[in-house]
Amino acid sequence: MSEIHLRVLKPGDETILDRVAAGVFDEPIRPELVKEYLAEPRFHIVVALDGDLVVGMATGLVYFHPDKVPEFFVNEVGVGDAYLRRGIARRLMAALFDEARKAGCTYAWLGTEDDNTAANALYRSLGGAEQKMNFFEFNLAPHPGGGK
Repeated sequence: MSEIHLRVLKPGDETILDRVAAGVFDEPIRPELVKEYLAEPRFHIVVALDGDLVVGMATGLVYFHPDKVPEFFVNEVGVGDAYLRRGIARRLMAALFDEARKAGCTYAWLGTEDDNTAANALYRSLGGAEQKMNFFEFNLAPHPGGGK
C-alpha cells in the first residue's frame, strides 16, 4: 500500500484533477469549472493523492456577511471507493480546517443527511456539535414555456 499525500490545490494545479478515482466526486470533472474554482481565493480544495491519482477531496468556502466575521462552509468530502476506511477523510478535514484558519475563520459548519452514517460518525469524531435544522431546496431552473 502506497502512502497517501495531501495537497492544497491552487491556481496552476488544474491538471491534478485529470486522474480521479471512482467515488471521489459526484459528477465528472469539468476543466473549465476547475480553473474557475481554483482562481477564486475564497474557495478551498484539499486532495488526497496516491501517486498522481486523486483518491479523496474536501472542499469548502469562506463567506461573510455585513454583521459577521468570516465563517467557513464545508461543501463536500469524498473518498474513492477503493480507499475508504483508511482515515483519509479525517486527514482531509484537518487540512481543510487548517486552510480555514489561515483565512481567518474561527467557525466552520456543514450539513449532511441523517442516513449518511459514515459522514455523521466522521463529523462527530472531529468534535462537531450536531444541530437540528430544516433543509429546503429550491429549483431555480426556468419553467417550461416561460410561465410560473
